[in-house]
Amino acid sequence: MELLKMLSASEILAQVLSFFLLLFLLRIFAWKKILGLLDQRKEKISSELGEIENTKFEISRLKSDYELKISNIASEAQAKINQAVEQAKIVTVQMRKKAHEEAQDIITDARAQVKYEVSKAQEQLKERIVDIALSAAKNVIQEKLTGDGDRKIVEDFINQIEKVE
Repeated sequence: MELLKMLSASEILAQVLSFFLLLFLLRIFAWKKILGLLDQRKEKISSELGEIENTKFEISRLKSDYELKISNIASEAQAKINQAVEQAKIVTVQMRKKAHEEAQDIITDARAQVKYEVSKAQEQLKERIVDIALSAAKNVIQEKLTGDGDRKIVEDFINQIEKVE
C-alpha cells in the first residue's frame, strides 16, 4: 500500500498509456512477424515429428521384412540341409547296393574258380589213378599171380593211392 501512495495517478495513467501504446506498436510492427516465426517453427517441428514417425514406421517395416527374410533363409537352409541328408541317404543306399553286388560278383567268381580248380584237381587225380591202375595191371600181368604176390600188388596200389591224396 505504501507503494501506491508514492505513485501518483498521473504516473500510473502515463505508465498504462505507455504500456498500451507499446503493445499497439508491437502489434502493428512485430506481432505478425513474431507470430509468423512461431508458426513457422511450429510447422517445422510438426513436420520433423512427422518425418520421425514416418522413419520409425519405415524402420519397423524394414525390421519386420528383414526378420521375415532371415526366417525364410533359415527355413531354406534347413530345407537344403534336409535335402542333402536325403541325398546322402540315397547315395549310401546306392553304395551299399553296389558294394553288395560287387561282393556277390566276387563270391560268384570265387565259387567258379574253386569249381574249376576242384574239377582240374579231380581230372589230375583221375589221370593219376588211371596211371596207377595201369601200372598195377602191368605189374599183375608181368608177375605170376600168387596169394602173397597178389597181396603185395594190392598193398602197393593202396600205398600209391594214399601218396596221391
